[in-house]
This record gives sequence, C-alpha cells and structure tokens, in this order.
Amino acid sequence: MKAQALCEALRASRGFAHKRDISLVMARLSPSLPSDIAVGDDCAAIPDGDGHLLFAIEGFVEDFVEQMPWFAGYCGVMVNVSDIYAMGGRPIAVVDALWSHGAAAGHPVLDGLAEASRRYGVPIVGGHSNHKSERGQLAVAIVGRANKLLTSFDAQPGDVLVMAVDLRGEWQQPYPYWNASTSAPAERLRADLELLPTLAEGGLCKAAKDISMAGTIGTALMLLECSKVGARIDVDAIPRPDGISIDDPAALLRWLVAFPSYGFVLSVRPENVDAVLARFQARGLAGAAIGQVLPEPQVSLRHHGSDALLWNLAEQPFITAGEAHG
Repeated sequence: MKAQALCEALRASRGFAHKRDISLVMARLSPSLPSDIAVGDDCAAIPDGDGHLLFAIEGFVEDFVEQMPWFAGYCGVMVNVSDIYAMGGRPIAVVDALWSHGAAAGHPVLDGLAEASRRYGVPIVGGHSNHKSERGQLAVAIVGRANKLLTSFDAQPGDVLVMAVDLRGEWQQPYPYWNASTSAPAERLRADLELLPTLAEGGLCKAAKDISMAGTIGTALMLLECSKVGARIDVDAIPRPDGISIDDPAALLRWLVAFPSYGFVLSVRPENVDAVLARFQARGLAGAAIGQVLPEPQVSLRHHGSDALLWNLAEQPFITAGEAHG
C-alpha cells in the first residue's frame, strides 16, 4: 500500500468520522464559548491560582458498552486519566453516569470502573445511575490540576513530532484497542503517566495530545489543527508491536487507527528530542520521532517511499468550526 491509499483508508475510518462530528458541535456552540478557554484540547484548562484546573468528560458508544461492559467501565477511568496527564496535569477524582437495563446489567461496568479507580489511584466520588434504560450507556468525567500545561495549541514550525506508546500489551479482540493496562503493575501505570507532567514542568515539551479513537495519525492531525500548523509524518517510523509490518496493509491500518491504553503524540523542539525520548525509553516505553512540524496547515504522509496529502486544514477543518480556537 502506497501513501495515497493509506490516506484514503484513514479518511474513511470510523475514528476519523467520529472526530469530524466535533466540528458540528463547535459550529453550534462557538457563539457562547468563553473567550478565555481554549477549545480543542483533551481537557478544559481553567486558570486557578498559579496553575490550571483541568476538567474533561468521555462518553462511550453503546455497542462498546453492551459488548464489553467491564472493559468499558475500566476505560471510563483510564481514558480520562490519560486526558489529564496529556495536559501536563495530575488527576484528582472522577464521577460517572451509567444507564442500564436493570441493575444487574450495570454491575460489570461498575466493576470495571472500580478496578481502574484502584489501579490508577483516582477515586470515584459520585455520579448518576438509571437502571430503567433500554440500552446501556456510560459517561465519565474527571477533574485534575496542572502546574504547567501541555496543550494542543503550542506546536511550532520546526518542532519534531514524537510518539510514545506502551507496546507491552495485546489486542482486546476483536476491537482496535491495544490493552497495555489491565495486566500491568499498577505502580508502573502511574509512574509511566507521571512522565508527562514532569516533561511540562521541566520545560522539555509544551504541546501534547493523548492518542484517542482517531489513532496516531488522527490525533496528530487534531494537535496540528489547533496549533494552526501542518506536518510531514513518516508512517514507517511509527513504533509498532512485533508482528505488525509496514508491508501488511491491513495490520498496519489497524495499528494506525488503534486506541492504545498508553499513547501520546508530542510536539518537541529539536534540541529537546533526545532528552524526551530518553525519559520514555528509560521506563521501557517505545518512543520515536515520527515527523516534522511545518508552517503550512497541510498534513502529508510518507509511506513506502511515496508521499501523499492526508488533509489540507486551510481548505477543510478537521475538528474545528472553520478555524482553530485558542
């Protein structure tokens, strides 16, 4: 598969489609959004003394909740925790909202929430429940605090795009979820995440985003759009689990659109790249430089010796309502 075919497959992916929905919401809400709150980050960052209060929420598609209720509950905490750390913060507490068809149907979801709360050390302090719903639904919100922010608005031309991911996991079959969390030591999970705020507080990085259901490329695209820049991304440089080859189109695409339980895209000044990669690699995490940030708001991919334009952000916004908000 050449770069052009890969671009077409990514644009047609479910993760890209879900993220495109954000632009519709942005267009509707933009007139009433506070001018001093940046929209497009993993969390809302509210100035609070000498730092920022972080506030985020995640909702889960109903087929995921129905078919994998325990893992959906676990992810409710896990993905929110990742959002907080992606902003350079540390989590404080979560609340959940659960709808189920009877109390028993909600038990696996609650068990998953409780296990992730324990493993990540983030308490569940309240929520909402309704056992008379026709179908299961789940949303989880989180608060945290950052001393120094990582944002989606601070990538600069000349930066190097860096990917960090935990490859010590396995597929959560048959879905595109790479699970490196549920069987990992809890202390390691917490210490691995602590790298993000230490990078921010140490001045080694200013821009980052956690890899979401849009996958590695889609997440990078969102980060670049918010920063009003572009990039050339080398797909073949992206860290991959053993057994996934750039010569296997189906396996490669699955990995590129996967949601990893630990995965981040960072935009790093060239002089800091080695130090940033060394931090991740010292903890057994995979890290690599995967692209170059450019001033033109276009994102192109290089793969198998060919190049192709993935997205022209100047002509077609990805998640914003016509322009990046910041």
